[in-house]
Amino acid sequence: MTVLVSGGAGYIGSHTTKSLIKHGFDPIILDNFSSGKKQLVPQGTSQIIEKDLKDKKGILEIFQKHEIKAVLHFASLIQVGESYTDPHQYYSANLINSLNLLEAMLKTEVKYFIFSSSAAVYGTPNQIPISESHSVNPVNPYGRTKLMIEEILKDYQRAYGLQFVSLRYFNAAGADPDTELGEMHDPETHLIPNVLLSLLDRNRKLEIFGTDFPTKDGTAIRDYIHVTDLAEAHVLALKYLKKHHQSEFINLGTNQGYSVKEILTRTEHTTGKKVPYTEKPRRKGDVAVLVASHAKAQDLLGWELNYSDIDIILQTAWSWHKKTANA
Repeated sequence: MTVLVSGGAGYIGSHTTKSLIKHGFDPIILDNFSSGKKQLVPQGTSQIIEKDLKDKKGILEIFQKHEIKAVLHFASLIQVGESYTDPHQYYSANLINSLNLLEAMLKTEVKYFIFSSSAAVYGTPNQIPISESHSVNPVNPYGRTKLMIEEILKDYQRAYGLQFVSLRYFNAAGADPDTELGEMHDPETHLIPNVLLSLLDRNRKLEIFGTDFPTKDGTAIRDYIHVTDLAEAHVLALKYLKKHHQSEFINLGTNQGYSVKEILTRTEHTTGKKVPYTEKPRRKGDVAVLVASHAKAQDLLGWELNYSDIDIILQTAWSWHKKTANA
């Protein structure tokens, strides 16, 4: 089964492409390489197409040329803070480009769509852990783009028969256990890679944002999920759609959270190095606690967490960053 992976040279997209290959799918990576990396294309990928989703004609030609049966859509801008300062860029890249992709699917009668959504659709939670029945009320433009696409998907299902699974992630972390793939964002905004990179480069100073949250140590608590487990969930979601033809919204998390300071402590344990840092004020839009219920993912998809122990996350990420820092 040939599947198109938009943003397949990115962090989560590349790990999912590797998982698709392992499960016998034939993934075609579509990426404009604005943030994706050619070195993150997994071995065994049959084809890489360098193209921007703004190119409606070019995207349609890809669908007409290849017998694509499903789309896994990762390509998007992801920085919450930047979405406040430049919302037009986010609505263009995340919303309009997604519509271009969906239009090509409709014209070529491709019916299966796996969407890379976000916990940001929930906004400030009123219950922990967050289940899929929680109200959606995003508090930043990035989260609003994800929610808007989810609403579009519901309309496209009703009107055109499109079948989708929207996967709402919490904090993707870690690296491929084989150290073939890992996190390479530029700029890097995620906590765990920033902590580890600060240990590998003494000129790189670690900042933590917010020490006055209503949590046990004053720092924000997040649900960290290993990127390999996340990738497997996408493949399971695709298999679920093929079998059941039933659209779903599904959280991907671990049902457990760690504070920023707890991550620093676990990092020191993993690396044997002291983590120096500077405290900064909270960032706009940050909430105190984000932790997901994973019951629905387990029940519907048969999803298992094989790598999402926080120490495995840190160990695999540390191996990856040491490898790439010395490359």
